[in-house]
Amino acid sequence: MDVQRAVVARYPDPAYLPRLRTAIDAARTGGTPVIYVVVGFRPGRPEISPRNKMFGRLAGAPVSPAETAAMEIQPEVAPEPGDILVTKRRVSAFAGSDLDMLLRAGGIDHLVLTGIATSGVVLSTLRQAADLDFGLTVLADGCLDDDPEVHRVLTEKVFPRQAEVTSVADWSGHS
Repeated sequence: MDVQRAVVARYPDPAYLPRLRTAIDAARTGGTPVIYVVVGFRPGRPEISPRNKMFGRLAGAPVSPAETAAMEIQPEVAPEPGDILVTKRRVSAFAGSDLDMLLRAGGIDHLVLTGIATSGVVLSTLRQAADLDFGLTVLADGCLDDDPEVHRVLTEKVFPRQAEVTSVADWSGHS
């Protein structure tokens, strides 16, 4: 989730994209659908209220070609034919998207979560998915946060209450 160029650039970890690639390849090999979730808005950004603390500064602003390119999925982990792309309008992967419909239509009842940031999209999506009764696995090293202590607390103390937490290597069988 949110492995868009602009987001990845804010979290410099040279080992992250190769780890994520390992998880994606393992999912495809195992027949697990790969779903990419990105944040995005319509031209003019009518979905954004100026009251929204996170996105409000973007309300009504035009989108430049450079910004469009920056919001593309990082090429090293780009979708392949058959993968699903979901556009969300807020922090949670479910907020303003058709993710729940796609999951239910596909008979998917267990999610494996990765993304940037642990304290943003991963936390918000995990909480909502748990409330919607999905089984959950979080690949701790498939997530990044700008605060290592927040990442640690979430993956070691908060997430295990609602999800299995493991590593990319253990989940993909590369340990």
